[in-house]
Amino acid sequence: MSTDRGKGHAAAGSGRPSAKDRLVDGLYGLGWAGVKKLPEPVAAGLGRLVADRTWKRRGKSVLRLEANLARVVPDADPARLRELSRAGMRSYMRYWMESFRLPAWSRERIASGVEIQDLHRLTDTLEGGRGVVLALPHLANWDLAGAYATSHLGHPFTTVAERLKPESLFDRFVAYRESLGMEVVPHTGGSAFGTLARRLRRGGLVCLVADRDLSASGVEVKFFGESARMPAGPAILAQQTGALLLPATLWYDGRMMRGRVHPPVDVPETGTRGEKTSLMTQALADAFATGIAEHPEDWHMLQRLWSADLDARPEDRS
Repeated sequence: MSTDRGKGHAAAGSGRPSAKDRLVDGLYGLGWAGVKKLPEPVAAGLGRLVADRTWKRRGKSVLRLEANLARVVPDADPARLRELSRAGMRSYMRYWMESFRLPAWSRERIASGVEIQDLHRLTDTLEGGRGVVLALPHLANWDLAGAYATSHLGHPFTTVAERLKPESLFDRFVAYRESLGMEVVPHTGGSAFGTLARRLRRGGLVCLVADRDLSASGVEVKFFGESARMPAGPAILAQQTGALLLPATLWYDGRMMRGRVHPPVDVPETGTRGEKTSLMTQALADAFATGIAEHPEDWHMLQRLWSADLDARPEDRS
């Protein structure tokens, strides 16, 4: 499951990381080194404390989350949106607290905290020798779902990570996900698609977080009634490799993380590749919207997503 979190920027005109980049990298390192040593209730409480303080500051990310949630829950009044955004920040920080602790969790701890409906759609296909593209939105903890797939189901998989700055932060994310049994390839560099295609043709599993286009060349879809762009990769991979395209959604339910594997998105029998890609990506968007509408507080979308927002601030796509 790819990441677009914690992005930094190199110092202008220099290949060296800026002071801010070094600080960000150090904080992530502290999280992975320190939080996993805390008792689980303490870590959970710390996450809620950080989330509540961040929410009360009403910063850019919180306001963006509320603006996004206003599309998802259009009948929500301002009080309801504030309630949802507070729950959303707590869910977001739960993701981080869990992710910092995941490398120290046993197989039993991972398995006891995850329950996925209709998982047979995934496992039966893989056991039959056919590759699967599993596409997810930014709901709950996709890294935990990945750890569950590798440790409990015994299905290693390949995913894509955005190349972050500073490079040391990207290296941390790669090492973290590889420690959970994932194969990670960088989003940029030109070789990601070929690597994913090879894995799928061999009957492997590829997992992609696919509700936000990072390439600026995605497919236009209708998402909660408005135009947005989502990655074309999942649909094109399925067309070119014969892999099955499966949407999945996740949500938190008390101590548990639950999920659902939705019905497959089939390749249309007729049409150009572009037309097929458009139809398949729209079907993914519809499946994502179903899961997000059911659990809006677990959708960690703190960035601009809809075309109207991106067009309004083309210089700021955060």
